[in-house]
Amino acid sequence: MSPNTTINHLNKQITAIGNPFTELIEVSSTNNYAIDKIQANLAVHGTTFFAHSQTAGRGQRGKKWMTEPCNNIILSSIINTSSLSLQQQFSFSVAIALGCADFFASYAGVETSIKWPNDIYWRDRKAAGLLIENTIRGHQWQWSVVGIGVNINQTSFDPTLKNPVSLKQITGITFNPVALAKELCNFLEFRFQELLNGKQNFQLESYNNRLFKKNERVKLKKENVIHECIISGVNQFGELIVEGIHQESFAFGEVEWIL
Repeated sequence: MSPNTTINHLNKQITAIGNPFTELIEVSSTNNYAIDKIQANLAVHGTTFFAHSQTAGRGQRGKKWMTEPCNNIILSSIINTSSLSLQQQFSFSVAIALGCADFFASYAGVETSIKWPNDIYWRDRKAAGLLIENTIRGHQWQWSVVGIGVNINQTSFDPTLKNPVSLKQITGITFNPVALAKELCNFLEFRFQELLNGKQNFQLESYNNRLFKKNERVKLKKENVIHECIISGVNQFGELIVEGIHQESFAFGEVEWIL
């Protein structure tokens, strides 16, 4: 069940994430499609583009996001971030990751976690990925495009993918991806409103409570050197805090997970 969507008019948001909701039969990339709207001065806060098929999806750090047509959630939402500061970019990422985790856990249960910085995992398998791209002009953060891919009904994956999992594989149920995408938007809106209302410390605590492999020994690779360490948490700057090695924290992009 989705949380109730509430709008904080003091924050000048007149529509919720997911409204309007536009379905696209096929697109190269929903993020690119949304960014084009911003560049053409056609951006409206909350606008969400859902694609039944995506031919050139993008993931973090230049990776491709491969997904089976018509079986999964592929969407991008345009979010007005002008009421947030540039220093809140990681807090925004936390809010979006929490919204995705809330949504997935509502069907898959408590074994849902957030892998730093914002992948959604179920047990040791990847269920969803996020790509957040920002529009910054001068010192003002104007827009964010939040791209999300969630494995819903797909049961056969490219063998080059290490550890994917879908909601159908977990539950045995076939879902309606469009209906679930609209539910996901409600979860995102709830967490976004929390952030706008000053709950970023609460959200960081919630994020750390759901952190993948927290208090467990993991392997991280930096510059071809593999470090074995224990995950302690993530700080307000978005750095991964570890124990057991000389370096106590890592910035995003500095290390690679060895799973």
